[in-house]
Amino acid sequence: MNYYQDVTLLPDDDIALGFLWQKIYQQVHIALAEQKVNEQHSAIAVSFPGYGNKGFPLGNKLRVLAKEQAQLEKLNLTGFLSRFEDYTHLKSIQPVPESATHIAFVRKRVKGQARIEKDMLAKAQRWAEKSGQTVETCLQQLEKSKPSADSKLPFIWVESQETKSRTPSSSAKFPLFIERIELQEASQGFFNCYGLSATRGEQIASVPHF
Repeated sequence: MNYYQDVTLLPDDDIALGFLWQKIYQQVHIALAEQKVNEQHSAIAVSFPGYGNKGFPLGNKLRVLAKEQAQLEKLNLTGFLSRFEDYTHLKSIQPVPESATHIAFVRKRVKGQARIEKDMLAKAQRWAEKSGQTVETCLQQLEKSKPSADSKLPFIWVESQETKSRTPSSSAKFPLFIERIELQEASQGFFNCYGLSATRGEQIASVPHF
């Protein structure tokens, strides 16, 4: 990634930063989905320079990165964020500093409580069949290793454009949990249409960090 463009979010007394993140990131996701290079991948990535901020876990800045300046120009963030011009500051496209280090942002799949309960019941039923114990007994023993639905990772509520296109009448909103991974060197890989490193059976893709 050789070029970047920063979007600074500007909340006020009426619009909270978390709500603004949802609206802005959704627009960026739509832009990336329209410019995707195939069904699953984007040539453009995002990063969160303020990730881990004590005030708000994602900070107040979204950075969009590409290998070529023309890719960011074609993305046209000005057009996609025009409705939010009072709540955003969009900087001009700039070259990435040579002193930048390397980092990766990936989607972390976090199970909800309902999914955890379903998985635990299925595991207890399999164990009961093998051991001859009751399902209730197996559930009690599995309780010690039961995962928690809580996650301290920051997340943004987003709506999948892919799911929306397949089933327009259904709600496709979900919490997109974002994890930052520190890297010692650059790593080539693919990005999904949320601008995050694609990780399903693929090598983690790094972005410049500065």
